[in-house]
Amino acid sequence: MIKKEKDSELFSRFVVSGNHAKSDYLGLINELIVRGKRRDDIDEVYSLLLDEIITNKDKPVQTISFGTSGWRGKLGKDIFVKSVSQVTRAIVQMYEVVEEGSELAALLGVSSNEEAKKRGCVLGFDNRFGGELLAAQVGKVLVESGFQVYYAGESATGVLSAAVLQYKSAFSINLTPSHNPLDYGGYKFNGADGGPAASAVTEQITANARSIVEADNRAKVEPLWNITQLLADKNVQQLDSLGCWKELVQQGGDVHGLSLKTSVDKFLERTDIFVAVDCVHGASRLHIKSIFNNSDSEKLHILRDLPDVTFGGVAPEPSSANMEQIVSLLGERDERLKLGAIIDPDGDRIRFTDGETEISMNQFGAMAYHFLHEEKHKKGMVAKTVATSNLANSLAAAFDEELFEPSVGFKNFKPVIGKALVIFEESDGISIIGHTPEKDAYIGLLLALEMLLVTDINLGQYLEKIESQYGAYYPDRDGVVVAIQGDELLEKLVLLEKYGAGAEVKVGEKYMKIDHVISIDGRKMVMEDGSWLMIRPSGTEPKVRFYVESRTSTGTAELVRAAKGMLKEIGLL
Repeated sequence: MIKKEKDSELFSRFVVSGNHAKSDYLGLINELIVRGKRRDDIDEVYSLLLDEIITNKDKPVQTISFGTSGWRGKLGKDIFVKSVSQVTRAIVQMYEVVEEGSELAALLGVSSNEEAKKRGCVLGFDNRFGGELLAAQVGKVLVESGFQVYYAGESATGVLSAAVLQYKSAFSINLTPSHNPLDYGGYKFNGADGGPAASAVTEQITANARSIVEADNRAKVEPLWNITQLLADKNVQQLDSLGCWKELVQQGGDVHGLSLKTSVDKFLERTDIFVAVDCVHGASRLHIKSIFNNSDSEKLHILRDLPDVTFGGVAPEPSSANMEQIVSLLGERDERLKLGAIIDPDGDRIRFTDGETEISMNQFGAMAYHFLHEEKHKKGMVAKTVATSNLANSLAAAFDEELFEPSVGFKNFKPVIGKALVIFEESDGISIIGHTPEKDAYIGLLLALEMLLVTDINLGQYLEKIESQYGAYYPDRDGVVVAIQGDELLEKLVLLEKYGAGAEVKVGEKYMKIDHVISIDGRKMVMEDGSWLMIRPSGTEPKVRFYVESRTSTGTAELVRAAKGMLKEIGLL
């Protein structure tokens, strides 16, 4: 098709022959998907994108920056062989200046460059186009700099973090943009604790990378390695990252009270439970069967478990729209207990349903805390980001336990790792005490399965039980693409300061008074009735995100409209 239509309006709209910089291959791929074209046609365009990824010797279009969860950018334009190699050299440079007893050493968890080289890096990638190729380049830079590399291949973020802990590695690198659409590539760096790096670390990587990019005027293509060459190096060792995850869960059993083996065995013995997991073509498709003992039981169904770098044309995130397939499947089943889960491409986000009630992490994180505290009899605090539902706040108050409520980003939970029973954020990420400090969809799945086995009720019923005792909360979140970002966007958002304590906001047909404002991450305006809305810039995309929570089922949509109204008022919509 593409060859026949090389002079067509469609092709000429996106592709400038012989000029990668002026071509938009991913735009063409998206258009081909919308038009329902054959996979062969799409693959032909991907071959052009691959050449761009390999041969691009320019600077990234967007300045390199690590946000709340790594560096993300458009494949071919921002993320390509040369830029990924430059960021890896930036990490090498950072370790070269580590001194024992320094603040940097404490943040990285290593005392010297030599220690970092010896302990090495756990390296993996998700199912994104070009992932293996880019991972080979990262490995090349590392081994040429004297680092040991533990190669995991395609894997999930939480699983790689478990491997860091089990191998006592210095850090991990995962080539993934998490839940972003097919246009994106990404680069996650986690330190020796297995968790997202502190801001001071990512700021250092960013500064080093920008300096390298500016100084690197070499008008030549980065020398290329493939995985075969990488694995042939004496400093490279393959590892079973999921095996590391299983070992870590078992070792932490006395701390968190969960048992993978016991739960899976009980599930497979019972006839009244059905579990469905939607992998949306991501890395989790390689792991779910193994987590369930490679069972062929008809009570376990895996959706979208084939490799597809286009994700079937959907944005590959845990969302209501993406859960329609799994809800439909559960509706056809007769089992009394049903568990449905959807996981993002790098396996660090998960959302649930029982076929009737959708349960995002706003509710599930609080349910997990209630489960560990009340059913597993584990005592301790709970930690959640400031943009997350206040249901967990009510539980902590009722249990007379502490609450930790930092800015958005899992790295901000570092002060309470090993103290909080559950750490979770509104964007479907969770972990627990005795596990990794990185969000992990698989530990969320195990939690959900144990909830069914222990309580003998569906997740929706469990949530109703909790809400009937501690109150109901109705959260939602959304985001809008904006034309500005960085300092310019922050300056525009300053205009929201007019909405301070005592100010009134029109919500629906009435005005609500702001009781107080929390400004540790964007602007969270809490109303007198306990409902709230929060507006903050995205750390990884040109977007403004807003989060709301009402105490009534009808009030959530009105708060969403009020948040959009504020953005329109200051000129962002």
